[in-house]
Amino acid sequence: MADSSKKMQIVFASAECAPFVKTGGLGDVAGSLPAALVRAGAEVIVMVPKYATIKDEYKVQMEHFSDFYVSLGWRNEYCGLEKLEHDGVTYMFIDNERYFARDYPYGFFDDGERFAFFSKAITESLQHLPAGFECDILHCNDWQTALAPVFLREFYQGLPLYDRVKTVFSIHNVAFQGQFSDTVMEDILGVAHIPAAASQLRCDACSINYMLGALRYADAITTVSPTYANEIQTPEFGEGLDGVLRERSYALQGILNGIDVAGFDPATDKRIAANYTVEDRSGKAVCKAKLQEELGLEVRDDRPLMVMVTRLTRQKGMDLVMYALDRILAGGVQVAVLGTGDRDYEDGLRYFQDKYPGTMAARIEFDPALSQRMYAAADMFLMPSKFEPCGLSQIIAMRYGTLPIVRETGGLKDTVIPYNEFTGEGTGFSFTNFNGDEMGDAVFRAARLFWDNRDAWNQLVTQAMSQDFSWTRSADKYLDLYFFMHPEIERPAAVVDEPEAAAEPVAAEEPKAEEKPVEAEPAKAESEVKAEVAPEAEAEVKPAAKPAAKKTTTRKTTAKKTTTTKAAATKTAAAKTTAAKTTTTRKRATAAAKKAAEAESAPEVKAEAAVKAPAKTTAKKSNATAKKATVAKKTTATKSTTTKAATTKAAAKPAAKVEETPAEAKPAAKTTTRKRTTTTAKKATTKAAAPKAEAKVEDKPAVKAEPAPKAAEAKPAAAKEEPKAKPEPAKETPVSPAAATEKKAPSKKTSVRKATATRKRR
Repeated sequence: MADSSKKMQIVFASAECAPFVKTGGLGDVAGSLPAALVRAGAEVIVMVPKYATIKDEYKVQMEHFSDFYVSLGWRNEYCGLEKLEHDGVTYMFIDNERYFARDYPYGFFDDGERFAFFSKAITESLQHLPAGFECDILHCNDWQTALAPVFLREFYQGLPLYDRVKTVFSIHNVAFQGQFSDTVMEDILGVAHIPAAASQLRCDACSINYMLGALRYADAITTVSPTYANEIQTPEFGEGLDGVLRERSYALQGILNGIDVAGFDPATDKRIAANYTVEDRSGKAVCKAKLQEELGLEVRDDRPLMVMVTRLTRQKGMDLVMYALDRILAGGVQVAVLGTGDRDYEDGLRYFQDKYPGTMAARIEFDPALSQRMYAAADMFLMPSKFEPCGLSQIIAMRYGTLPIVRETGGLKDTVIPYNEFTGEGTGFSFTNFNGDEMGDAVFRAARLFWDNRDAWNQLVTQAMSQDFSWTRSADKYLDLYFFMHPEIERPAAVVDEPEAAAEPVAAEEPKAEEKPVEAEPAKAESEVKAEVAPEAEAEVKPAAKPAAKKTTTRKTTAKKTTTTKAAATKTAAAKTTAAKTTTTRKRATAAAKKAAEAESAPEVKAEAAVKAPAKTTAKKSNATAKKATVAKKTTATKSTTTKAATTKAAAKPAAKVEETPAEAKPAAKTTTRKRTTTTAKKATTKAAAPKAEAKVEDKPAVKAEPAPKAAEAKPAAAKEEPKAKPEPAKETPVSPAAATEKKAPSKKTSVRKATATRKRR
């Protein structure tokens, strides 16, 4: 039973968090995701080390909340909790000056000990949280917090407070794993005497790996984009951890990062020369002219300006840039680069700046304010990474109307839609292989569009600026994961998706995309519901009609049937009447399909055929089986006058009401061996006699039949058209409802001959 009174309570642990301390994308995530989770109805406490580098304006707001001692191997270390409320989120800073009162967060000889302490302090502090806060989810990020799931399992499991805690571990960059000498296993971690922990942390004969421990101990693993989640399971991108990631692939998923859309907003950003919006981008031209002037480039609006804001490393694709930069600059593209990194790349950029004055600008420094001006001023943003877990720069660039040029890897592939010159869709440009010539080609594809087709370029900029990269969408996916791990907690109504709110007990197991159309219009005709629920499933069940597939379809249809009054009436009909109705419906369906094929030029009939085709193709394919069975059934069923009247009545009703009966009648085709043998023989004759007619009907769904939502849109038109097919029985006498009623009990021989003739005519 779900607890409606309790909120999901999450402890979010990270070694950095904007705006307090930030060195990369992890700081942005920890600064934005918890706030989005709070807005969605969860309670969140963020745990961060209290570094000396945190600004005094934040330190003076902190209040001392608690203190205790943390055992670390043979040590007993002080730990203070300093509480700060900021933008609706509660932050707890782990205070220990011996470990954290330093000038920079990372890069010290004792990092292994420092962050082992941080992980142990996180797990220990779960006992010292504010009253009423009982941690449901401990969400750890990157190797600095990777030991927390290990400590929780080995030292705290079994304590009542910790039994409910589920652990989630997020990989932000699998290249940084926290590898240290195995001497720390006993001296610092205190787990050398625990065989399970010692073996699962060890990565070779003399080293242990903090991230490896988290991958083996955490209840769920996430990473920052769906493509990266697949890539890190391969030797090329897995950095030695691909094996364990493949083993635990069932617990791994990629959830794309977002950005702070309020902080990165060209309409309100005070750091740029002029503000602008997607509707009025005149301010962007001002920003470009100002930046060209600031960097010593020619002030020209007819030359595309391409920028890079990056670390100058091989991972960021600097090898490709050095290879192709001569060609790009000589081709008339202005380039500006901001960043620091490997000395070879820094010197190379200075060389090109000297060789192409007025066209190339290199700023070998770290300047956040200048980076913001570059995002706003540029026409193109180059990001040719060798690998990229998610990447935020390309998302920020699109937010400011700067088109990204990226390599199709990790989050770059997931966020940038490549430009399609035929349809006009896209939000940037991309290339596939880690190759300098391919990168250069992509740059000039963008430059030629800028020069030759400014309308298409402007449309692309509009599409890029209109993308939704807010944290709301990502936070919802994290909440899906949290509530999956704690099914006893009821999800708040504010964040429950609409399909889940509607009462559909049987359909709850189906994907949400399938449920929405059904629940939006609960009073639809049964044939419409059927077309939405399983058109593809029926199309897949071809000649060898699998009983399991049929059962599923019938069960789904029956479940939907109970939601409408008409369906309830159909259910109360006698079994004999159903059999007779099946025959009539089969014949009428054949006539309607043939009519639709003949009137191919009429758009309304085309729409009807497109919707009906998936279900009717199945009917045609299994006609030899089902029709024979229904004729045999009718021979006995239609002998009474009551059945005859019921058949006539069924013929007068809309086809939408009885169209789903073939799904129920199909299993009757398997009642006897004799019927199946006759059917097989007849099927061979029918296929030989009418291959063209079947091909004609099947061709249409291949071209027109799209996924279920489109069928749902076209269906109302089909429902209107269907009655028109009934007044024309004279054209096809063998399949008219009148003929079906008169011939009450034809012999089996006559039925076979009539069915073959009908096939030939079709």
